[in-house]
Amino acid sequence: MLSLPARTRVYVCTSSVDFRKQHDGLVAIVRGELGSDPLDGSLFAFFNRRRDRIKLLLWDANGFWLFYKRLERGTFERLRSVGSARLQITRGELSMLLDGIDVKKSKKRKHFADEVRIVRGTRSEDADRNEQARTA
Repeated sequence: MLSLPARTRVYVCTSSVDFRKQHDGLVAIVRGELGSDPLDGSLFAFFNRRRDRIKLLLWDANGFWLFYKRLERGTFERLRSVGSARLQITRGELSMLLDGIDVKKSKKRKHFADEVRIVRGTRSEDADRNEQARTA
């Protein structure tokens, strides 16, 4: 299976793509229609019209990877984005999508966050926050 670093962003092209396109054709779609840089390390997912095939395009510092999956039966879930040619999803949602799990019906546990950013202040600010937390 595909293993991606935590910092990898995943984008899905919301319109169907001609699957005769290979690396260069998909790169042109990423630049033109999606307005993204294909060399930034993000993974881009493309579906055919019947949604029984998916191509994943990924840059890895010295070349493009092109992953291709064809379903023998069934279709991939249709993900919709309002007014945008691309939709950003998580690595977990991509995994569920590839495994045939309904992404819309899944939900995160109550105290679970996609991303946490810790902002460090000065020592006095940290001490003030710690003091406020102890008195609260």
